[in-house]
Amino acid sequence: MLTLIRREIRDHVVYFFAAVIFAVIIMSMSLSVISEFKTLYRGIDKLMSHLRIVIAITSIVIFGFFAMGAAQMYTDKNRRISAFLSTLPVSRSRILIARMLTGVLAILALLVPLAIVPIILIRIFMPPIPQLSGVVFEVFTGMFLTAFACYCIGLQAGWNSSSLVPAMGGLGLAIILVSLILVKGFGLHIFVILILFIAASLIRIWHLFTSTSL
Repeated sequence: MLTLIRREIRDHVVYFFAAVIFAVIIMSMSLSVISEFKTLYRGIDKLMSHLRIVIAITSIVIFGFFAMGAAQMYTDKNRRISAFLSTLPVSRSRILIARMLTGVLAILALLVPLAIVPIILIRIFMPPIPQLSGVVFEVFTGMFLTAFACYCIGLQAGWNSSSLVPAMGGLGLAIILVSLILVKGFGLHIFVILILFIAASLIRIWHLFTSTSL
């Protein structure tokens, strides 16, 4: 399994570099704004304003995970990588799990620093307000679910790469999904919708990958 994951990371390392670069950019924004806090109320206003900017930027970056999922499946199908691996003592299920774990690692490479750094900065520059840490956790959870949902859409679009319509339809669906998050924000109802969507996507991906010809 680790060998499969290392191969996936090596083949798509550009997405990991991009995730780290964007994480550094967004963290720099966080530091520059939070360090300028003068009063509690002004600080909260700035934090909320900055949080909206971070959400918007990260939402745009999330489309990169759609591209990563599509690239993984497209490269696999056109180079017949899985067809070769399946001749070895490796099951299709393990290949797919390794591929998806690689996607999860790329998402975490972006989001984990964005969750840790704001909490540290809030504790340094602001009085203890438990609600702020809760907001950071809620945003992290929502962003992770959104990113993974877009990644799953990309996997399906990449597998159907023989036709342009499914790929464009997948991109359109990802745009609608991210737009919904930007309009509605995060909350329990959005989390439930995202989890159900991811579950349905994973079932479909699993069926496509394990039952169709490689």
